[in-house]
Amino acid sequence: MLPTENRLRRREDFATAVRRGRRAGRPLLVVHLRSRTDPHASEGEVPPTRAGFVVSKAVGNAVVRNRVKRRLRPLMRERLCKLPAGSLVVVRALPGAGEADHAQLVRDLDAALRKLLKGSPRSADSGDSPRDPGREPGGRAP
Repeated sequence: MLPTENRLRRREDFATAVRRGRRAGRPLLVVHLRSRTDPHASEGEVPPTRAGFVVSKAVGNAVVRNRVKRRLRPLMRERLCKLPAGSLVVVRALPGAGEADHAQLVRDLDAALRKLLKGSPRSADSGDSPRDPGREPGGRAP
């Protein structure tokens, strides 16, 4: 269970995270993160990070949806300390999450959070580096 101060409850907070936050999609989850923008914090107060979950009927019946939320809550609780204070996080489960095992959920949640916190991971050899003027398009030497 998430501590009370870390729960995202208001509809407008969910909407803020989803509409104005950054998004990272994985096969089982989509994570939305709005950093350091808790609208309910007073001046000088460092608000806690708050998280919420969206599990639609596409994931399964009520039993399956509640099981997915029950499995995601402790995973998110362990990762709250890695997120900036005042952040709003929404974890949206996709249809495959109902049949996924623990390791798959952990892998997808960690990958999505890593992408959101560090930006999209791009290596120098992935083709995203500036082109070498001595090379033709396609990477071949002239």
